[in-house]
Amino acid sequence: MPGPMKKPRISPDESTPISRLAARAGGEAVLAGWLYNRRSSGKIQFLIVRDGTGYCQCVVAKADVPEAVWEEAGRVAQETSIVVRGRVREDARAPGGYEMTVTDLEILGDSPDYPITPKEHGIDFLLSQRHLWMRSSRQHAVLRVRSEVSQAIRDFFYARDFTLIDSPILTPAACEGTSTLFETDYFGEKAYLSQSGQLYLEPAAAAFGKVYCFGPTFRAEKSKTRRHLTEFWMIEPEVAFLELPGLETLAEDFVVAIVSRALDRCAEDLKRLERDTTNLQKVQGPFPRITYRQAIEKLAGKGMPVKFGDDLGADEETEISKEFDRPVMITRYPASIKSFYMQPDPDDPEVVLGLDMIAPEGYGEIIGGSQRIHDHDLLLQRIKDNDLPIEAYQWYLDVRKYGSFPHSGFGMGLERTVAWICGIHHLREAIPYPRTLNRIYP
Repeated sequence: MPGPMKKPRISPDESTPISRLAARAGGEAVLAGWLYNRRSSGKIQFLIVRDGTGYCQCVVAKADVPEAVWEEAGRVAQETSIVVRGRVREDARAPGGYEMTVTDLEILGDSPDYPITPKEHGIDFLLSQRHLWMRSSRQHAVLRVRSEVSQAIRDFFYARDFTLIDSPILTPAACEGTSTLFETDYFGEKAYLSQSGQLYLEPAAAAFGKVYCFGPTFRAEKSKTRRHLTEFWMIEPEVAFLELPGLETLAEDFVVAIVSRALDRCAEDLKRLERDTTNLQKVQGPFPRITYRQAIEKLAGKGMPVKFGDDLGADEETEISKEFDRPVMITRYPASIKSFYMQPDPDDPEVVLGLDMIAPEGYGEIIGGSQRIHDHDLLLQRIKDNDLPIEAYQWYLDVRKYGSFPHSGFGMGLERTVAWICGIHHLREAIPYPRTLNRIYP
């Protein structure tokens, strides 16, 4: 077991974040971080140090440091925590554009036999080491993009005068159907982990006009595909007096804004991920829009066995997305395959005033939304038609009894969007600790 950590000779409190080293160029600085990689060339050692904000090459020359420091540098293992002091100089070839000539170095925490080495590892092993795997450069980059996208989401709605409403995680009723609920005991009564915050946002829209929630949601889907997690994060705006055309515009503006933000502020992370950003740069409005009926015609024309009333799966969404160089919105799905609360199209009652936004490059649906039913009696009938318990939805019906109003909203899956922006294959890398059908550790 590791022993107690001694008081360091070089104080980490004096350290400069690697991302701000430029301000110390030509002078002395202290770095505190972890050894990411190392190599040596005779009497020079090259230590790549990371601190969470970036990477810096620290050069230790035997002729320039005391023997004890040289020996200390020689025994630093992968992911050992260290603090180094030295002179900062600009070097375009170095990671981050700056490197340090070390004058002193101290080990803070040893890292013997670090389990994730530069060799290839299986995905199951890496997921079991997720608490360590996120230190790797690719995983680190993905989670930095996720963080920036999350901030962009909050900034987008804040700038447009939306009020953040935190919807509950424990709920007495389903939003998207009862077959994918995680059930739990709530002091002798049944409760469920939330599938969506939407139902709770609709009353809030009557109080604040424009609202959104942003938090974890849960689906007990027994799916092993790369597009599904059992716990994921959703962004859900809800807007009073907004109908389908306005909802399409809001969804389009939203996606354009967050992709633009990622391109602007995550260039180094996307480069580390080897993401070709050419397609992301095309994510500008207007987005193409087609109806569900048109989508079925397109797919049938490609020889795919689909007909009106079929839901569009991953293969169908991918095929549609191949025709466009940016996200495409598919509107007016059959009422029979959509949620009970969606407003029927008055001109075509077989379909609802809803939309799905399909990302390019085979990443599938990233947004699903609709205009909501605002007529009390119609909503009550839809609840009955779906065999849902009326008493569990009485509060939801109340919104239609006291000053009902047309309103619309959508939900966007954060992990699907991050996976698309990063160009990674599976959602499990787009969340710090993925929960899947067969994994709840660590």
